[in-house]
Amino acid sequence: MKLIFAIVQDEDSPRLMAELNNSGYRVTKLNSSGGFLRSGNTTLMIVINEELMEEVLGIIRKFSSSRQAAINTSLAPVSMGGSFVPYPVEIVVGGATIFVVNVEHFEKI
Repeated sequence: MKLIFAIVQDEDSPRLMAELNNSGYRVTKLNSSGGFLRSGNTTLMIVINEELMEEVLGIIRKFSSSRQAAINTSLAPVSMGGSFVPYPVEIVVGGATIFVVNVEHFEKI
C-alpha cells in the first residue's frame, strides 16, 4: 500500500477532493499554509493499493493546475529617499507537491 501526501493550493482543493471522491478514493484533508507566500494550502492524504497510484496521480495532476499570479512586493529604492514603492512581480502559484510513501500497516476502524 502507498500513502500519498498531496499539498495543493486551497483554491484547487474542493474540485480535486470532489473528483477523487467521485472516483471512489477516500481523502483526509489537513489545512496547512505555505512558507513562501504564507497562503493557504491543503494537504491531502490518500491511502491506496500500489496499482492505483498512477490513476490517483493523474487526477491530482489534472485538477491542481499551476498558473501565473501577480503579487506586490515593497522595494525601498535608495534614489527615492528610502520610501516603499509597491512593485508587481509575476510568480507561479498552484500546482501540487506530492510525496508517496510505503505503508506498513493500514486499518480503518
